[in-house]
Amino acid sequence: MTIVETSAAAHPRGASVRARNLDKSFGAKRVLRGLDLDVPAGQFLAIVGRSGCGKSTLLRLIAGLDEMSGGAVTFGEHASGAVRVMFQEPRLLPWARVLANVEVGLGERRGGAEGRAQALEALRSVGLEDRAKDWPSTLSGGQRQRVAFARALVSRPRLLAFDEPLGALDALTRIEMQRLLESAWLRDGFTALLVTHDVAEAVTLADRIVIIENGAISRDIAVDLPRPRRRGAVEVAELEEQILDHLLGDAAGRAAE
Repeated sequence: MTIVETSAAAHPRGASVRARNLDKSFGAKRVLRGLDLDVPAGQFLAIVGRSGCGKSTLLRLIAGLDEMSGGAVTFGEHASGAVRVMFQEPRLLPWARVLANVEVGLGERRGGAEGRAQALEALRSVGLEDRAKDWPSTLSGGQRQRVAFARALVSRPRLLAFDEPLGALDALTRIEMQRLLESAWLRDGFTALLVTHDVAEAVTLADRIVIIENGAISRDIAVDLPRPRRRGAVEVAELEEQILDHLLGDAAGRAAE
């Protein structure tokens, strides 16, 4: 797979995001605590942290999937209706063929020759044009996730939110999907928000990594490394170790208290 050697920031068509004093509680449990976050248009931001820290909750609030308990989320121009989410489960319609599943991403614009052509082009971009007439049940897990990615891409989102989309994939398929996500982001320039438990994945893909702890951002790290990033490269490994030391060190500190 060829990755275009350009920066999405040079020609962003993504939406900027601003969260201010963001709060979210589930009953008596306060998950987010006055969180502030600014994401420039076209940036690839990874959100990492331990289980239960609030990273998926933050993503869902930005995407409008949950109601916030306090604060506000605003977007830059041209962002209305252009936010899409890709989940860990592909969530394909089992009674619809692959091409029809991708057309679902067009919403009210689906149907007709133009919609089918757009869906087919999205399938082509993820390498599954030849599976357009197949049923989802005949695809592998990685292929189903690529169909879900095509469904998200076909609407040409300004902001694409990824909630652990690669967590259920085997190691090799996961690497292939990471390259596919990066290639699409470089090509299309959308703003990307990635929630992941995998620190190596965050370092491989992101321009910037924020660490969520106790419902707030504890660290904000710029990833100033050339693309494509090679696994095992010294600078990649050093940044990964730095983030893991922070996460595991804080966990050890809390256990000792």
